[in-house]
Amino acid sequence: MRIVVVAVGRVRAPFADDIAHYTKLLSGHTALDLIEVREDEGVERRIPERAFVSLLHERGQALDSVTLSRFLEDRRMSRRDLCFVVGGPFGLELDRADHRLSLGPMTLPHQLARVVLLEQLFRAHKILKGEPYHH
Repeated sequence: MRIVVVAVGRVRAPFADDIAHYTKLLSGHTALDLIEVREDEGVERRIPERAFVSLLHERGQALDSVTLSRFLEDRRMSRRDLCFVVGGPFGLELDRADHRLSLGPMTLPHQLARVVLLEQLFRAHKILKGEPYHH
């Protein structure tokens, strides 16, 4: 399974270093593509065909790390790519979304949301491999 993150806007310092860090860590666990688009209108065109689409959304489903790992495993078993979509500073609505995911009840800057998403994806892969993930 390939994981694709389509995000509105360019990531900048100080978040760019964190994105690079988690991208490197995830490279040992999964194929990961990070796609940045300039405007909300470019998002749908960049979502891979047949991918399961999970939109990060304030009213989405909040998952703990273990449940997220099970979610990833379910997606892997479906043999479909998984695409997470992160809106810009004003959020994003997406008709094509199969799922809506919340990173919690607090509002996060969209660039920080990308970092949190990648960290949680790394943590979920560690859980799936039975490796320690709290430290």
